[in-house]
Amino acid sequence: MSRSETLGIVGAGRFGTALANLVAGTGRKVVLWTTNDAVAREINDEHTNQARLPRLQLAESLTATSDPAELAAACRFIVLAVASTEVGARARELGEHCDGSHMVVHANGALAAPSDQRVSQVLRAEMPVRRVGVLAGPALPNDLVRRQFASMVVASDFDEVAAEGRRLLSVPPVLRVYRGSDLIGTELAAALSGAHTVALAMADALDIGPGPRAVMVTRAVAEASRLGEAVGADPKTFSGLAGLGNLLVRTTPEAKARDYLLGLELGRRGCLPGGKQSEGVRAAAAAARLADRLGVRVPLLRAVNAVVSGELAPADAGVAVAETVAAEE
Repeated sequence: MSRSETLGIVGAGRFGTALANLVAGTGRKVVLWTTNDAVAREINDEHTNQARLPRLQLAESLTATSDPAELAAACRFIVLAVASTEVGARARELGEHCDGSHMVVHANGALAAPSDQRVSQVLRAEMPVRRVGVLAGPALPNDLVRRQFASMVVASDFDEVAAEGRRLLSVPPVLRVYRGSDLIGTELAAALSGAHTVALAMADALDIGPGPRAVMVTRAVAEASRLGEAVGADPKTFSGLAGLGNLLVRTTPEAKARDYLLGLELGRRGCLPGGKQSEGVRAAAAAARLADRLGVRVPLLRAVNAVVSGELAPADAGVAVAETVAAEE
């Protein structure tokens, strides 16, 4: 199969493996790069990834490699599905083997650590690739494994990236992929949905009730839109799949999203033992720093940071948010 018909995925985590398996199940060749030699051998020999998706038998057309050169040679469209703390290193390693023919989209709902940059900015800085984009939306690994209905959006400054992403990744009716052009907004919406998931989980731990919770959801979207508009994004993006869609899915107990589970723990205990972190916690801190530089009000993000840092108890953070919102009216 030609490079243009082969999908490349970086990262053998739950989402990367689930997406790779779903697409490979259509018969399309998918090559997955993992830095773990043992995981690559398991995927190739046993067609499983027990550490991430136990009991799932992987499609025959999914192969794995621990060599980034092999991935770059096999395909021209690549999805980067790794944690924000790994983005820079994986981009540098892969960048040594890529050229201008490649397209790279990331599926990372965070701002890159420790630089606080959007991931697309890191990709362009670390790789000889200009055609980059983002894949975001309410598609959880379990949805893809169970073949339940899910939707995502591929956004890029380049029309061909969004079009190619839609062509290679869509698996109707299980996964519908839409095209978008607001790269900045889609990246920031995905990152802030994780941060606001932590805030809503803290509120759920405090049992604030459905009415106040609904208000928090609307305030989260407004807050994200305000920050996004300040950096040149379309504010409507934050009410779409990458923003509100992500937030609604990740704040359900059934999703078992790490940001939500960590937020529950934070709300109940008022601290994160053992230095626990999540993409949403990191995104809240990074976005608050961005808001400081731009002079944008982000009371929910500041409340998350205040509880994480131990400055406020969860209940006191809720009062501070309510007072801030009231003062804005």
